[in-house]
Amino acid sequence: MRLSEYERTAQREIDRWERGETFLQQALGFAMKPVDWAFDQFVPESVTDTLTDALTQALSTLNDASAWTYDADDVIAKAAAVGIEVETVGELRDRPLDELDALAKQYASQNSVLAALSGGGAGLGGALLLAADIPVLFTINFRLIQQIAAAYGFPLKGPGYTPLVVSIFNVAASGSREAKSDALRELAVAAAAIDGGGYRGRKAQGTLREQMGHVPREIAKNLGAQKLAQMIPIAGAAVGAGVNYWFTDQTAQAAVMLSRALYLERKERL
Repeated sequence: MRLSEYERTAQREIDRWERGETFLQQALGFAMKPVDWAFDQFVPESVTDTLTDALTQALSTLNDASAWTYDADDVIAKAAAVGIEVETVGELRDRPLDELDALAKQYASQNSVLAALSGGGAGLGGALLLAADIPVLFTINFRLIQQIAAAYGFPLKGPGYTPLVVSIFNVAASGSREAKSDALRELAVAAAAIDGGGYRGRKAQGTLREQMGHVPREIAKNLGAQKLAQMIPIAGAAVGAGVNYWFTDQTAQAAVMLSRALYLERKERL
């Protein structure tokens, strides 16, 4: 099906997002170089292992079908509030993209604030609560990914979508072109199968650990470096809140871009 001018513009935005980094991301990357170096030099391997284990434990909930829940009625109600009348979440994928962009934006800010409050509380405990903060942060962001995908008409309803969700987390933590390209490749598989309900991710075979491969450790190192200053009591509260807000904002941006790409990929196949 032919794309509208708005949708072609969105396609170009997704292409630019995949190819490069924003000025803010570049500035943050430059500022984080000393922290990354300090993390590699001075943070014991056992801390990285602890963060990786906490992250793997958080992501292991993706293997539980009961964890794949979100409030579909809330999505439909929020859609109605912006003038989109549908009876099911699936009907949203046939609405104009500009309407769905407006709907998706409603979820980002409320989850960012919730994550910031979580990070501020955990930051007060320094290293003691740093690992404990990660499952809470990823629970908030897992729900956010589901909400944003649903806003574009794509309910992620089971463990088969684990590779897609993990790829979004990887983009949020690293922001790298490689992570974005990998996520878009995963998304192309979803677009080809999602209407028929037969989607299984490229890495959906084997155990959850086999599906995720090295990704949890890479996310743990990237997020751990961001949270390094959170290990300082008192100062950690401000840093923890800021990092959690940043990570959730990055998760929202990745989920929006990839959901838009899924919408456009599907529409072009119709």
